Amino acid sequence: MPSKLFAGAAVVDISPLDRQFLFGYPHVERYCTGVHDPLLGSALYLSDGETDVLLIANDVALLSRQTAERVRRQIEQRTGVSAEHILLSATHTHSGPITVDMLSNEADPVVPPADPGYVAGLEQGMVAAAEAARQAARPAEIARVVADGSCVGTNRHDPGGPADPEVPVFLVRDPGSHAYLAAMLVCSMHPTVLHEDSTLVSADFPGMTRQYLQEQVLGDAAAVLHHTGPAGNQSPRHVTRGNTFDEARRLGHLLGSAIRRAMVDVDFRDTLVLRCRRASVDLPLRRFPGVGAAQARLETAARRLDELRRLGAPPKEVRTAECDWFGAEEELALARAAAEGRVEPIHATVSPAEVMLVELGPWKLVAWPGEVYVEFGLEVKARSPDTYVISLAGGETQGYLVTEEAVRNGWYEAGNALLASPESGRRLVGATLGLLGIGPLATESPGGTADRGLDSHH
Repeated sequence: MPSKLFAGAAVVDISPLDRQFLFGYPHVERYCTGVHDPLLGSALYLSDGETDVLLIANDVALLSRQTAERVRRQIEQRTGVSAEHILLSATHTHSGPITVDMLSNEADPVVPPADPGYVAGLEQGMVAAAEAARQAARPAEIARVVADGSCVGTNRHDPGGPADPEVPVFLVRDPGSHAYLAAMLVCSMHPTVLHEDSTLVSADFPGMTRQYLQEQVLGDAAAVLHHTGPAGNQSPRHVTRGNTFDEARRLGHLLGSAIRRAMVDVDFRDTLVLRCRRASVDLPLRRFPGVGAAQARLETAARRLDELRRLGAPPKEVRTAECDWFGAEEELALARAAAEGRVEPIHATVSPAEVMLVELGPWKLVAWPGEVYVEFGLEVKARSPDTYVISLAGGETQGYLVTEEAVRNGWYEAGNALLASPESGRRLVGATLGLLGIGPLATESPGGTADRGLDSHH
């Protein structure tokens, strides 16, 4: 018989205390001049009496696998929660400090290395949030609602293209007072309302959603964990009226309102069986073009961008072409690194990759590393309802995991990828289906590995 649920939540401010480079847009020397809204590390601890789980969402662009491994070990030492039961994710705000050195950025003279001091503080913040959440544990009840997140963006290449507007929201509250302890959501959308002209630290629209929920729905004491789902080709670009804080607030409040509307006839439960399982997946290295071919692609992308600007094309079309130019430039940097034999050591830092499955009773959360196209997450959901993929979790992949269409069309995300696509995304899907027990452990991916012995349910 399931035991009663216990839960605790805590939040730690991970905003920079000094002048940090804001990561996410190339060719702009973008150092922060202040904090508009805080970056937070938000932790949720859950226990069914036999298995405990910690989930921590962080308002940064990326987490390296090395950071994730260090933080998990420290949390295990300080809380007793198994490192295998700890899910760490990045919201992917482009208005936070650089935290990972990307090989594709090495030719960009304005992008500095990640500051070890900030990264160390970020890691300490995650550990502190985990400790506080564990210490705050008390009887709790949980429910899930699903909101419509179509208000915050679309497919960036085609507004009518593949997208996942469903935003699952897990609500955790005190069973007696009904005071909310936390809300945890998964939204498959890039938090990139703010662009390179903004020099203030911000969590972008996820921070504004959090503010709305705390002020209008949950109460200020509730933690709000925002996980970013597969969003490699998802962007606010086609729904924004500008790239301002007012616009980030508008979209954030629209999402908050959608969540509020979904909270009708909510069915809370105070018992829940928790399970954690993992799989290790080899992600193959991409075959890079020769330096000459990459240089030619860059020149073609530059000519197209210049032509669109000359013709006065719509800003959204110009922005897409600009991103394709960035991608071609980053592809050239990778091609040069490959020609010099420098990509293999970087590949070893991101592969094998971990897939993590967290079962919350009837609901399942899957953690994938890196920026993944939404099609791969949709494939999992089609095979396993009530399963939600969290991306940018447990590490990064030095670039995007994209579809065959993106490779064929030479889109931005395909250009800056280190790993082979679509094979790498397929391997994540195959390993996930294996963990879910509805497919082979490595569908369409010979060489991918998984271990059913990693089932961590006690």
